[in-house]
Amino acid sequence: MVSPNAGSAPPYRYSAVLAAELERRWQDRWEVEGTFDTANPVGALAGGVGLGNRPKLYLLDMFPYPSAYGLHVGHPLGYIGTDVYGRYHRMAGSNVLHTLGFDAFGLPAEQYAVQRGQHPRTTTEANVANYRRQLRRLGLAHDPRRSVATTDPAYYRWTQWIFTQIFEAWYDVDAGRARPIAELVEELATGHRPTPDGRAWVDWSAAEQQAVIDGHRLAYLADGPVNWCPGLGTVLANEEVTADGRSDIGNFPVFRRTMRQWMLRITAYADRLLDDLDSLAWPESIKTMQRNWIGRSDGARIRFPTSSGPVEVFTTRPDTVFGATFLVLAPEHPLVDALLPPVWPADIPQSWR
Repeated sequence: MVSPNAGSAPPYRYSAVLAAELERRWQDRWEVEGTFDTANPVGALAGGVGLGNRPKLYLLDMFPYPSAYGLHVGHPLGYIGTDVYGRYHRMAGSNVLHTLGFDAFGLPAEQYAVQRGQHPRTTTEANVANYRRQLRRLGLAHDPRRSVATTDPAYYRWTQWIFTQIFEAWYDVDAGRARPIAELVEELATGHRPTPDGRAWVDWSAAEQQAVIDGHRLAYLADGPVNWCPGLGTVLANEEVTADGRSDIGNFPVFRRTMRQWMLRITAYADRLLDDLDSLAWPESIKTMQRNWIGRSDGARIRFPTSSGPVEVFTTRPDTVFGATFLVLAPEHPLVDALLPPVWPADIPQSWR
C-alpha cells in the first residue's frame, strides 16, 4: 500500500530556512550566555569563562577594512580558519581570547564616502555595523566586548600617545635601546656626550641645538620622494599606482615629487629586529622573508667630491671603487640642479637634456 504522502518533502528536511533558524538560535544563545567572552582577572571584563590554570591562547585576525558596505568572500576565507583553530583549542581546554577590530583610516574609506556624498565617519560606522552583523551570522567565536575600531577617539588617542613617545625618544647605540630625548640633552649639556663639532653645548645657538636633537629623534621630519596624486589630493603607496602611472582608485595621474614628511628611524633597530627573529616560533620561510625585507648589508659609505658638494654612496664592495669612472644621480637628488649647466651647449642632443 502506498502512503498518500508519498513523493512529498519530508516534514523535517534540513533546508536552508531551517539551517538559518538553527544558526540564529545558537548565535542568540552564545551572545546571551557570553559563550566566547574571555574573562579578565578584575575589572569591567571580569565576566565570562574563568581564567583558572588553563593554557592561554590569543588569536587576532587581520582587521577588515570597512571601505565597502559589506564583507567580501576573502574575509571569511581567512576568519573561518582561525575560528576553527580557536574552537579546537577551546574544546581542548585552553583559555582562548579571540577578537577582531576594524581599521578604517585611509584613502579607500575616504573615497567610498566621497562617492556617496557623506561624511567618512557616517559611512564607516554604518559599514562597521553591517560587518559586525555579518560576522555574527557567520557564527565566528569572537569576544565582541574587546572589538575596537581605529577611527574611535578612545582608540586613536593611544596611537597619538605612542607617536609622542617615539618623537620624544632617541636610540642609544651604546645601550642598545631607546631613551628619552631629555637624557640626550642632559648628556650634551653636561659634556658627557660630545657635540658633533666639539664645541660646548652652550655655545650652540637654539636653532643648532634643535637640529642636533631632531637628528636623533626616532620620529622626525625629512624630505623624501613620494607618489603624489593631485586628483586624490594625497600620497600613494607604490602598490596603489598602476603600471601606467595612474592611481588604482579613480585612475588619476600620479607624479613623483619630493615632499616633507614624517619618518621613523627604524633602521636604528635593524640589528635587533634581525637577531630577535631567531627567538620567534615562526615558519622559517616567513622569517627569511622578514630578513630579506630588512635587507641588512655590510659595507661602507664613500663620499665623492663634486663642484657642488660631495655625493655620498653606499657600497658593499669598497675594493672596486678605484675602478669607478662615473656616478648616476636620481632625478630628484638635490645636487642635480646645482650640477646641471644653466644653459645647455648647442652641440648636446635634445634627447640628452
